[in-house]
Amino acid sequence: MISVRFAAVGLLACLMGSCATSGSRSAQPTDAETLEALYLARTDSARMRFTESDVGFVTGMLAHHAQAIEMSELAPTRAASSGVRTLAARIINAQRDEIGLMELWLRDRGQAIPEADPAAHAGHLPGMLTAPELEELRRSTGGPFDRLFLTYMIRHHEGAVTMVEELLASDSAVQDPATFDLASDIHVDQSTEIARMQQLLGALPNGGAG
Repeated sequence: MISVRFAAVGLLACLMGSCATSGSRSAQPTDAETLEALYLARTDSARMRFTESDVGFVTGMLAHHAQAIEMSELAPTRAASSGVRTLAARIINAQRDEIGLMELWLRDRGQAIPEADPAAHAGHLPGMLTAPELEELRRSTGGPFDRLFLTYMIRHHEGAVTMVEELLASDSAVQDPATFDLASDIHVDQSTEIARMQQLLGALPNGGAG
């Protein structure tokens, strides 16, 4: 990226005549620095281009991730399957990292970082568990917990995938690389984990019941 940037700056400098003659060489550093500053300013402006849909996606996904972590934190003391416990630990680590990226995304764009309250978004965001469903998960242990956790988390992840797809379909949304990278990474990660959870669910004895 740096070499491409300076190549672009050098090309612009030549086009503006700063590399035309030896007599103008003393002005080249100043001209190049000015062009680089303009290039960086335009790059920053493009990077910070965002819409209300982008902000809504990021703030909603904060709450979505917070509930996935809340669900996963139940696994160490309730899950019978080591595969479920391993999956839950991976979800916690990955989604905590993504929460950090999303909060940085909001700060960089001068947006408020909302309190990630999953209860406030239950029923409003795709895949989110309702309070009774979350309580049902909390009361479960062993095989029933494994089955319920995987069933609910598959639905939860499918909701996140839906949120990404809805964002990408929004007019003028996802105009800067940072927003695209965030959304696409979430889509890929959650789709991959859905496939893994479907395998774990199918491998549970008697579907995880008992």
